[in-house]
Amino acid sequence: RVRIPLPVSNILWEHCIRLANRTLVEGYANVKKCSNEGRALMQLDFQQFLMKLEKLTDIRPIPDKEFVETYIKAYYLTENDMESWIKEHREYSAKQLTNLVNICLGTYINKKARQKLLATIDDIDRPKR
Repeated sequence: RVRIPLPVSNILWEHCIRLANRTLVEGYANVKKCSNEGRALMQLDFQQFLMKLEKLTDIRPIPDKEFVETYIKAYYLTENDMESWIKEHREYSAKQLTNLVNICLGTYINKKARQKLLATIDDIDRPKR
């Protein structure tokens, strides 16, 4: 057995938690279809994950907690709110943003509105290329 100093242990936990949270958002961005119940389950699953983390580690605040919560809440946005939300949240990848438009608004908006939102994402992503 090798004892790991507390500061090192905290850094390891922080990196693991951050990676897990980023992986959750990436997983949510890969869904092909999502109902209202599915969105609620995403939030419930994340809350369960946070409760288990709080028992395992003393790290507070949980790294990237807001990153996941904000993404899940974006599934509830309307067409009008989505464009400004996309412009404000540049921390998400183009793929993650595109999925939000296609999955959560895909059945509620017309093709022209969807193309406008996808063009907004493309404009934001263009300087990164």
